[in-house]
Amino acid sequence: MKNDAAPSTTQSTPPLVPVILSGGTGSRLWPLSRKQQPKPFIPLPDGENLLRKTYRRVQNLKHAGRVLMVTNRDYYFLSRDTLMEIAPGASSEVSYLLEPQARNTAPAIAAAALWAQEQVGEDAVLLVLPSDHLISDHASFAEAVSRAMDLATQGYLVTFGIRPTAPETGYGYIAVGEPLAGGYQVQRFLEKPARAQAESYVADGRHYWNAGIFCFSAKTLVQGMAAHAPEVLMPAQMAYEEAQVNGDTWWLGAEFAQSPDISIDYAVMEHAENIAVVPVSFDWNDLGAWSAMGQLLPEDSSGNRAHGEVLLEQSQDCVVYGSDRLTALLGVGDLLVVDTPDALLIARKDRDQDVKKIVDRLKRSGNPLVDTHVTVHRPWGTYTVLEEGDHFKMKRIVVKPKEKLSLQMHHHRSEHWIVVSGTAKVVVGKEERLVMTNESTFIPAGTAHRLENPGVIPLILIEVQSGAYLGEDDIVRFEDIYGRTEVPA
Repeated sequence: MKNDAAPSTTQSTPPLVPVILSGGTGSRLWPLSRKQQPKPFIPLPDGENLLRKTYRRVQNLKHAGRVLMVTNRDYYFLSRDTLMEIAPGASSEVSYLLEPQARNTAPAIAAAALWAQEQVGEDAVLLVLPSDHLISDHASFAEAVSRAMDLATQGYLVTFGIRPTAPETGYGYIAVGEPLAGGYQVQRFLEKPARAQAESYVADGRHYWNAGIFCFSAKTLVQGMAAHAPEVLMPAQMAYEEAQVNGDTWWLGAEFAQSPDISIDYAVMEHAENIAVVPVSFDWNDLGAWSAMGQLLPEDSSGNRAHGEVLLEQSQDCVVYGSDRLTALLGVGDLLVVDTPDALLIARKDRDQDVKKIVDRLKRSGNPLVDTHVTVHRPWGTYTVLEEGDHFKMKRIVVKPKEKLSLQMHHHRSEHWIVVSGTAKVVVGKEERLVMTNESTFIPAGTAHRLENPGVIPLILIEVQSGAYLGEDDIVRFEDIYGRTEVPA
């Protein structure tokens, strides 16, 4: 097409900008993955999470510069905390683009390309990575990135194709055309196929799984957006120009929400002609459903895969993901069992793609279990609901060292705080005092108050709420060091 950037033959080694897209709920991994702690942040069997693994994978890539993370504002502090767990300075090596509203991959990538053009240069090459993929072979990954960079510097929009190992019906496919140095021209993109069609794709050797990993120069991507998706590019550009910048963080403007909810595949890749695919054979798992998660667990002699305290008696070919209590199975087979403190999922293994239907029903009924766990993460720490009933709720609150909650007030509830470990600095009205271990304090409804951990160890306390209404939205925030305006306490 006339508007496509024409591939050139000039080779260069421009800077590489790893772009990590961190969002999405991972609804097929419910009840472990939920809106406020989605798939990139859930702990895997080895204790790591996918976002941390993705960051490690790009740290030492050749020509790589500063990492750019594009995420929803709700996940900003969770993302920073995740990287801080790698090393105290890890998060300072990342820049952030924060979306006011999730709008799929095309708007996110458009904003990333605009950022790269201004901050690095229009020839900067973007390596766009979902944060929820698992790739263990870092050497093969780096080699594939090198091939993709070569094609990107020639003006191609490059995608990565995974050589299929089975006739998967849950993945999109890429049909390859003429060969290129390091890859192929893309003939066409194909939707998730029926079983028979998927089997033919695997057999002919000219179809690859669409990995959702991309590589292109900032200039080429913006040109492609202008030609094929101006309705995506224009709101992203306005949102970037109106962004509030705070150090390494860009809070994109409200115009971002005007962009259509559309993937980069639909917006650009399926329409442009300068599309190339780099075929790869490294291990790749998008953990799209519980069967994929089960592959991370060791298999016993009966084909079972289990995590946590699990007892299996005369049971075969089951996947069991336990929590902090015993899960026992007797005389069953081909089951998926996922136990969390507040929700239990039991399904046939071959129905794991349909877990999303459960999540959809929960959404329609307004059930909070689609959004939150018993333990909720906040920038200052966590809280865990221990018990609740008519007019009362008990929480375990953990405040990280040197962190503090907002100065706030509640209209409908009073609170009792009992310090279990550490020292609390408490503001109640105009009074400020220290509350030591085994001491308590009381906050009447309608009184401004703040909780702070001045120490070097976590502050742990029990909060008992009482009142006519105990919802998290009963809050008036007067002052907050995290700049939050909508996220509850």
